[in-house]
Amino acid sequence: MRKIIIASMAAAAFSLAACSEQTQDAAADTAASAGEDVEAAGEAMAEGAADAAAATAEAADDAGNAVEGTVNAAGDAVEAAGDKVAEETAKAEANDKQ
Repeated sequence: MRKIIIASMAAAAFSLAACSEQTQDAAADTAASAGEDVEAAGEAMAEGAADAAAATAEAADDAGNAVEGTVNAAGDAVEAAGDKVAEETAKAEANDKQ
């Protein structure tokens, strides 16, 4: 009877060891899969950040061009207004001399 109990205990210990090994393998596979998922997420975030930075730079460039165009147009308007003032002043001075 004693041998049967010892043999049963040994069989149980071996099955627990095998089960534990399977559990460890499954845990290792899960950890590796999680690591791959984290790596893929990191790569996607880096790519998204690079795309956002490029879009921001392009938008800033477009905004700079728009500001430059507005400044140039304002400069042209001031120049035209200055010419008109000079023309009207010359007319007024000519009228005063008559």
